[in-house]
Amino acid sequence: MTTSKDFEVIDSDSHVVEPREVWEKYLDPEYRVLGKHALWREEGRFDSYLKVNGQVFRDTANPNIPRHAIWKPGMTWDAVGDLDPDVRHPESEGASDPEARLRDMDAMGIDRAFLYPTWFAEGFHLVEDPDVSYALSRAYNDWIADFCSAAPERLYAAAMVPLGNMDFALAELRRAAGMRCFRGAFIRPMFLEGHYFTHPYYDPLWAELQSLGLTAAVHPTAGLWNPEWTSHGPFIEKVKGRLNQAPALGGGGGGAFAGGSTDDRQRVSPATGMVPLGHPLSPLLSHWLDNHLFVASTLIGYTVMERFPEMRVVMAHGKASWMDEVLEKMEASTRVIPLQHYYPVSTEPEETWDEGRVMLGFDAEERLIQELPYSFEKKIVWASHYPRHDTTSAWDAIETLAQADVDRPVIARMMGGNAREQFGLD
Repeated sequence: MTTSKDFEVIDSDSHVVEPREVWEKYLDPEYRVLGKHALWREEGRFDSYLKVNGQVFRDTANPNIPRHAIWKPGMTWDAVGDLDPDVRHPESEGASDPEARLRDMDAMGIDRAFLYPTWFAEGFHLVEDPDVSYALSRAYNDWIADFCSAAPERLYAAAMVPLGNMDFALAELRRAAGMRCFRGAFIRPMFLEGHYFTHPYYDPLWAELQSLGLTAAVHPTAGLWNPEWTSHGPFIEKVKGRLNQAPALGGGGGGAFAGGSTDDRQRVSPATGMVPLGHPLSPLLSHWLDNHLFVASTLIGYTVMERFPEMRVVMAHGKASWMDEVLEKMEASTRVIPLQHYYPVSTEPEETWDEGRVMLGFDAEERLIQELPYSFEKKIVWASHYPRHDTTSAWDAIETLAQADVDRPVIARMMGGNAREQFGLD
């Protein structure tokens, strides 16, 4: 495997896992009871759940394997898949400890990293009380700022902003802009209070991001612990549930497996006789669907890119190859069926996209990136997804792109140059 490089690598999408001290140390004392009611992650041996506004959303996956923080340098995807599901596996230390994080970055070939939350990403924008949301955002931002202070030249973060009150949101955005580590604001593409980001309510947010030079760091989450209206994820999980109603193929038998050889047999639930899907569908599909909707409806359709041309945007964790299809469909729609909305589109979607300061996160496993690298080289930033179960290292990405005969300067741009410019790093 490749273990040397002559350019900087910037990881544009990696995660921290918020420890209890965010609530118990960093949250203002007068908000600690309300804060744990509004948003709380419980990680127990037998009970793991996310609590949002007092409502508990229990994990549907095996709690013994924390997929959100299971990967460590040297692990392969096969190794993750082979973990014993009956044994409790610890989270990666680098998910919450900055010194361990820096060691892992060194092993992965990463020079600098842009950090997103985990549980705040899933539930923060759903907090209904604006005052509590404001207090939680301050607590998270103070904690992650201390996390990044372990290596201020290497660690950067997306700030949480309480979008339920735009005055609070802009105040916290301005406070974050005064701290070295914050180079963007976290935005989860979802419905908030019954409306989407195509609402004029959010125009002051775009204007302030542009004015402060902070990046709109858009990162979807599958919404497995949330109500259906937040994301495509829960809807997709319904499809998974319906697939589970299909009886096992290949005949009866009362064992753990039914039908086929030892290589192609499917595991059957002893209780129901049904074939479980095994892996949730929503992490496979909802991220790019959520990003697709945000780009098409908000950035292009609602003309945010056109009206705020200097605002930088990174669309994380949704891959990049789908963008050509979005532009193709939108070009046809604007010609045949004029788009009707509050601000009429005055330029061609493809022109808007080419001129806009928006980049998409990619991983080197994307085949279209390997086959058409020069079509994407100016519009993508590399992501490891550390410490999730699907993490890859910079060495993996560099080797994959090199084997696809991508020129070294283009690899350097994809792996670090674009992110340096997009996040406004020195």
